[in-house]
Amino acid sequence: MSITPGSASKRHRVLIVGGGTAGITVAARLRRAGVTDIALLDPSDVHWYQPLWTLVGGGQAEIGGTRRPEAAVIPGGVRWIKDAAVSVDPDVQTVTTGNGTEIGYDFLVMAAGIQLDWQAVPGLAGTLGRDGVSSNYSPELAPRTWDFIRGLRSGTAVFTQPSGPFKCGGAPQKIAYLAADHWRKQGRLDRIRIVQVIPDQVIFKAPDWARVLTGVAARYGIEVRLGSELAGVDPDRREVTITSGGGKQTLGYDLLHSVPPQSSPDWVKTSPLADAASPFGYVHVDKHTLAHPRYPNVFALGDVANLPTSKTGAAVRKQAPVVVENLLATAKGRTPTARYDGYTSCPLVTARDKMLLAEFDYDLRPTPSFPLIDTLKERRDMWLLKRYGLPAMYWHGMLKGRA
Repeated sequence: MSITPGSASKRHRVLIVGGGTAGITVAARLRRAGVTDIALLDPSDVHWYQPLWTLVGGGQAEIGGTRRPEAAVIPGGVRWIKDAAVSVDPDVQTVTTGNGTEIGYDFLVMAAGIQLDWQAVPGLAGTLGRDGVSSNYSPELAPRTWDFIRGLRSGTAVFTQPSGPFKCGGAPQKIAYLAADHWRKQGRLDRIRIVQVIPDQVIFKAPDWARVLTGVAARYGIEVRLGSELAGVDPDRREVTITSGGGKQTLGYDLLHSVPPQSSPDWVKTSPLADAASPFGYVHVDKHTLAHPRYPNVFALGDVANLPTSKTGAAVRKQAPVVVENLLATAKGRTPTARYDGYTSCPLVTARDKMLLAEFDYDLRPTPSFPLIDTLKERRDMWLLKRYGLPAMYWHGMLKGRA
């Protein structure tokens, strides 16, 4: 790996925008396939393993264990351009960076990630990290979540999730279950009212696991408000406004865990690559080949791709081989034939030592990785997989192009 500050124009065989899970995984797989002229564009110094942030917020992991230097995860032989993308012109095959550099490409892989729109909820951004308000969607805030959970003795705890696509669809619920189980073990649960605010009409979109989660919520006495969404926060009054069925209601809180609305990065939304059918500006791709319909030398995967499946690292693990195989086929003048079936996975932590592993495809059909294990049952071994097995596979498998 070599670092280019982005000060000189350059053309590369493959340009990858984004150095998160998707970008690094694709880069590693391309290198293993023998591709030599690869550039990765990303300004970050730190690479995060975000799936553990839920356990950080639940007091079961340390934030430092989710962090590695970005330089340490970029594959050897990949040129790191340490700058941010600000625009793309797929007609002339260039990406422009924040310092004005134009980088040309033969093939473009869009792995630019997702944007957290904290300001979209009035009053939320200004109170994060204080007065009982937090979110596991930020590495600075996840430890504060645990501070607030263990400090709450009585009152009302509200857990919300946004409408529209967002990363890790189970995370807003997992922290509620971790908190409830902690309060149960501390003998406080009967003094704490727990409210889950869910914009969908079901607790979870995959019906097999929705039935189980309905029982989990009932076990903890959680009030599940379906078809509802957080519309505002009044930190002075410690109240939230919740919309439901066209009406509004205020609810006092002592603890608020909120997942912000999310969308494609602003520069992607205004680019020719954005899907006009997506109100959130995600990149238009064929949902099976992951190639852009208008620009066959452009591929997208991960959170930035407009795909009708949950945005998870597990989805990236299945998408990356498809992108690489189809990119290589296109480079050789062949028709791309590799297909992604929508596989995603949500490790649903339901207690401080139990987990469900939800795995399904575009049609919400179960697609188990462990056919002999009943992953619809809350299991201790699945929690161990979440806490220890999956992080090891991530750092030593996915990011190395091996898993």
